[in-house]
Amino acid sequence: MASFPSTFPVMLTISTLLVGSFILPTFASNFYQDFNLTWGDGRAKILNNGTLLTLSLDKASGSGFESKNQYLFAKIDMQLKLVPGNSAGTVTTYYLSSKESKWDEIDFEFLGNLSGDPYIIHTNVYTQGKGDKEQQFYPWFDPTADFHTYSILWNPERIIFYVDGTPIRDFENRESIGVLFPKNQPMRIYSTLWDAEDWATRGGLVKTNWSLAPFTASYRNFNAKACVWSSGASSCSSNSSATNAWLTEKLDSHGLERLKWVQKNYMIYNYCTDLKRFPKGFPPECTMS
Repeated sequence: MASFPSTFPVMLTISTLLVGSFILPTFASNFYQDFNLTWGDGRAKILNNGTLLTLSLDKASGSGFESKNQYLFAKIDMQLKLVPGNSAGTVTTYYLSSKESKWDEIDFEFLGNLSGDPYIIHTNVYTQGKGDKEQQFYPWFDPTADFHTYSILWNPERIIFYVDGTPIRDFENRESIGVLFPKNQPMRIYSTLWDAEDWATRGGLVKTNWSLAPFTASYRNFNAKACVWSSGASSCSSNSSATNAWLTEKLDSHGLERLKWVQKNYMIYNYCTDLKRFPKGFPPECTMS
């Protein structure tokens, strides 16, 4: 899981059918089939015949789940409805991770706040255990009033974070200038709801109000196009990019305009502009247009 610098302001089921050399995703299947509830002593629940999953947090414990499959590149969508009301101190996560000693990870994390204050959407990318690539955003809607779709496109060329189909971040593969990029370690999908009152809300100034517990986040309609990794091999063949367009997908002109709109109006933290963290110069990818 991510660590957070003091300068900050205060992850349906996946079911696939192998056809020839490519993967066909099936939509809105069943959480029982493709996910395991991993911790929380009953605080994680699969409901409504497998179409809904909830995570809860109280003072004793949070909860979490993970995908049964591992993936080496994927385009995934999940609808989340975040903890409503005073969610200060809580963190809901939805991310990909390899969980190795030098792990790769692609993070969506949602930092709770006092009633009436906006959530913070936190993103980060780790490669071989090194992150420090954080960007944060305010949502342009109430993420607790209804479900919204949070998506990650991860292919060999880039990682794009989307909210309701709008790109909020495009992290390109810059290995050509020495920037690490996650492309060698298969990752599972994870999600957790946990207590982070020491830092999550205004740097830890606002604590969790446990009288409001249990706090609950809800998940539905997971969908994925993915290269499943099993027994040391990928389900995608060498020519899969010809049949799986997402493996080479990038933002078109409309997507780039939407990205600029979000970053101009809703970005609240960008590691590429944090002089306190990088007084001797920004990371090399920050200088790329």
